[in-house]
Amino acid sequence: MRILITLTLILFYSATTLGSEKTEASDILAAGQLFMEEFVETHASQGFDAEYTLGNLDPRLALAPCPEDGIDVSFSSDPWQTTQPSLMVSCQGKRPWRMYLSVSLDIYGDALIAARPLSRGDRLTAAMVATDRVVVNAIRRGTITDREQLLGLELKRSVNAGTPFTPDLVTSPDAVARGDHVMITARSGSFAVKTRGKALANARVGEQVLVENLSSARKIRARVTGPGQVEITM
Repeated sequence: MRILITLTLILFYSATTLGSEKTEASDILAAGQLFMEEFVETHASQGFDAEYTLGNLDPRLALAPCPEDGIDVSFSSDPWQTTQPSLMVSCQGKRPWRMYLSVSLDIYGDALIAARPLSRGDRLTAAMVATDRVVVNAIRRGTITDREQLLGLELKRSVNAGTPFTPDLVTSPDAVARGDHVMITARSGSFAVKTRGKALANARVGEQVLVENLSSARKIRARVTGPGQVEITM
């Protein structure tokens, strides 16, 4: 889930700033604080908890005063891909300015994890999968949250118990294996003819595989459409 939130903060608190000739560090920090509070509140309703700490600014900072339309605050990097995003704080007007404010951010959410140590090639079952609360934005490749999507997939490498499942960690298993009997569908528009064949290699859904037509002994290349099913276009 990738979200770029841009929040225009009206400086209702900045009567002093508007009456002065500068925007100070305290104004920047206040704008960042309001933005992050809104981020936390928004995602709490979606089942995520977030903890953050704003970076420090030089108290001597003095920028041009901001007009009445306020300070704009947005993430300058995806907060769901890093625990160290930064905020871009800017102001438009005759004397526009822009600066960056660092922030440390942990977003906690439920993720599917390995219930026990698993080996490369294991095909995932319900007993192998558990749920735990993790820092989701510390996992740059993203976590898998749909249990049904995960079950039946095959592990690309061995993992320890508690390892979150990420898209790069799993793959679809072979739909046909070398020596399997398969159903070959020869299709031309709405017309289709089926015959039996034998797979001469392993392949996953969507991949091409060499098969032997058992009726003609002819070897042809077909696309795997499902377990034990291949198709050729005429």
